[in-house]
Amino acid sequence: MTSEQRAQQIWSVLVFAAREQKVVSYEMLSQMTGMANTCGRELGHILSYCKHEQLPLLNLLAVRKDSGRPDDDCGVSLADLPAQQARVFVFDWLSHDASRFEKFLAARVAERGATGA
Repeated sequence: MTSEQRAQQIWSVLVFAAREQKVVSYEMLSQMTGMANTCGRELGHILSYCKHEQLPLLNLLAVRKDSGRPDDDCGVSLADLPAQQARVFVFDWLSHDASRFEKFLAARVAERGATGA
């Protein structure tokens, strides 16, 4: 399974969490998906996709168990984290289709092309 396909699985968990207005620990993501506790690459795909599609940053619902916050290297500033998470909670995720893992890959490629990385 590719990291884009794993991102698709994590996407589903995070969309459900958003509908319930809850955050999900990395540990819980691991238990729910059977993936390693470190899913940074997959969350990076979700971040890229959300940025590319101009969506609230769904990846910000994945948090460290000890701090209740995403890792500092999550790819965005966490200065206004509660406001960012509130935008994720109120967004209608079920009306937005991210059902194909290729969309994550395309967004990641587009982001890398824009940044030259």
